[in-house]
Amino acid sequence: MSDHERHGPAADPVRKTKGAARRPADRPTPAERDLIGVLGPAGDPLPAGDLLAAGDLSAAGDLQVDARPAAAPRRRADSERNRAQILAAAERLFAEGDPRTVTMDRIAKAAGVGRATLYRSFPDPSSVAVALLDEHERLLQGQLVYGPPPLGPGAPAGERLAAFYLAMLDLLEKHLPLALGAETGPERFRTGAYGFWRVHVRTLLVAHGTEDPDALVDTVLAPLSPELFAFQRHELGLSAERIGASLAAFARGLLQAGARP
Repeated sequence: MSDHERHGPAADPVRKTKGAARRPADRPTPAERDLIGVLGPAGDPLPAGDLLAAGDLSAAGDLQVDARPAAAPRRRADSERNRAQILAAAERLFAEGDPRTVTMDRIAKAAGVGRATLYRSFPDPSSVAVALLDEHERLLQGQLVYGPPPLGPGAPAGERLAAFYLAMLDLLEKHLPLALGAETGPERFRTGAYGFWRVHVRTLLVAHGTEDPDALVDTVLAPLSPELFAFQRHELGLSAERIGASLAAFARGLLQAGARP
C-alpha cells in the first residue's frame, strides 16, 4: 500500500493549500518521521539488529552468509578507529579558534592519520564538521518527533516554535564552532539538518493555518543562522538568554491563537 493510500491526501503537509483546515500539531508528520532517519522512539539510533524491522526489508530472508575473509572485520575496525580519531581531533581544532582556519592537513596531523586515510572518509573540513554536528542535531530531531511537549507533539504551534527556538539556541551556544564550520553561506540550505528544520517549522505553520507557509518558513528559520548568532553573541554582546527570550516572544506572537500570519 502506498503512503498516499495509507494516510490520504491530508496526511502530507506539502499538500496543504490556502484556506485548508488546520492540522493539529499533536503528532509528527510523515515527512518529519522520514527525514529523521532510522531512529527509535527515544530519538536514538536503532541497534543494528533492529534495522531490518525499521526499514521493512521484505528481502531479509534472501540474505546470504558473509563469505568475505576474516580480515574484513579487522579492516572495518581499523576504519572505525581512524574515523573516531579524525572526529575527535577535528572537534578540538574547531573549538580552538576560527573554524575557517581548519584544513585537511591540520586535521590529518592532529588525528595522526595519513591524508589518504582522511580523504577516504571526508572530502573537506566542512564535511567533517557536518559529521560532528550531526550527532547533536539528531538528538534534537528525535525530541521534536517523539519527545514530550512543548518541544515534541502535543502543544500549540506557537509554544512548539518557541521551544524549538530555545533548543536550537542551546545547540548553537554549545557547538557554535562546529555550526560555523558546517552550516554557513549557501551550503547551509543544502544540509540534511536544515531540510529537517524546514519541514518541522513548515508543519507548525500549516497547523496554525498560515496562509503561505512556503514563503514564510525560511524567514522563520533565519534567526537561527550560526553567523547571526555569532554576531549577536560576540559582536553585540547579547546573552543567549536575552536572544532566546526575544525569539520565544516572537514565536508566540507569530503563531498566537486566533491569528493568521
